[in-house]
Amino acid sequence: MTGHDESGDENGDENRQRGRRPRTLKAVGLTLAGLLVVGAGAAGWAYWHLNQNIRSVDINSALGDDRPARAVVTPSATASAPASATAAPLPSGALNILVLGSDSRSGEANAKLGGGDSSGARSDTAMVVHIDAGRTTATVVSIPRDTLVTRPSCPLASGSSTAPAYSAMFNSAYSVGGPVCAVKTVESVTDVRMDHYIEIDFSGFAKLVNALGGVTVTTDQDIDDDKSRLHLVAGTHHLNGEQALALARTRHGVGDGSDLGRIGLQQKLVKALLEQIAATDLLTDPAKLYKVANAVTGSLTTDTGLDSLGELTKLGQSLKSLSSDEVETVMMPVVTAPSDHNRVIANEPEASDLWASLK
Repeated sequence: MTGHDESGDENGDENRQRGRRPRTLKAVGLTLAGLLVVGAGAAGWAYWHLNQNIRSVDINSALGDDRPARAVVTPSATASAPASATAAPLPSGALNILVLGSDSRSGEANAKLGGGDSSGARSDTAMVVHIDAGRTTATVVSIPRDTLVTRPSCPLASGSSTAPAYSAMFNSAYSVGGPVCAVKTVESVTDVRMDHYIEIDFSGFAKLVNALGGVTVTTDQDIDDDKSRLHLVAGTHHLNGEQALALARTRHGVGDGSDLGRIGLQQKLVKALLEQIAATDLLTDPAKLYKVANAVTGSLTTDTGLDSLGELTKLGQSLKSLSSDEVETVMMPVVTAPSDHNRVIANEPEASDLWASLK
């Protein structure tokens, strides 16, 4: 959901930013649960259409067994809804989900929103969502896209592979090898298995915000950024989809102009978006629920384990006991790269300690 290449941060002490994300996965769970209502209420057509919207990538088959160990998942019935003889219990094991926002160049809608030329796309927003065993607590870790990493060799759909690269931009993995390489690179950097993958592009994010009626965000300073096409005075603003996307992409004239400062804006925007979802009574307005679901699924790419409304709904239901107060957001600890002051590298051993805590 962000745009151009550039900078790092001179202060490593500020790189691990902590906060709370209210109503996070609870709101998502309610929305996903509502998707089934849409399908039933529209005599199956809406359900079929939304299912067809979702694109998927078979990441497990592409990467094979040369990956970090998978967390043990133990299905169990919830206290409020015990499993019947015919209904499978909801999963309750630990889970790691790689969530990417891509500046896709495909399609006229993405191009109009600043997706660039047609040569490819970048994963310019990356978050690892770790859900603890029992699914009552979670940690969301943002990975700065300007982080220099060792990018491993990645399999391509053609049957060939990309060459490994050293001191490569983190978001270049998506550019050269798509979701499969993005997942493999994250697993290489973190030594944590990604159980699922979710991606949304420029157009989808803007459509989602518009379908919800916009989001309200308070900015602490003026924003005047021609590159992200955003011009706001300090204060509270109700943003439409295009403006919200611009806020997610902006960094020039904000803080030190680095990607790290932009992550702070993105976290603020995500909080506002989730609050809007929680405040919107989608379950009593089927038309709006369908509009929101269509906006999300129409620009969604997942792994094959989440490529249906049934699987997405099951995930949402498994998170219903997750309190918003138990969702923590952090940034991967980084410091300025010695080779390039406009880039960052993982700050060790803090970064490795963080990833180890999520296993």
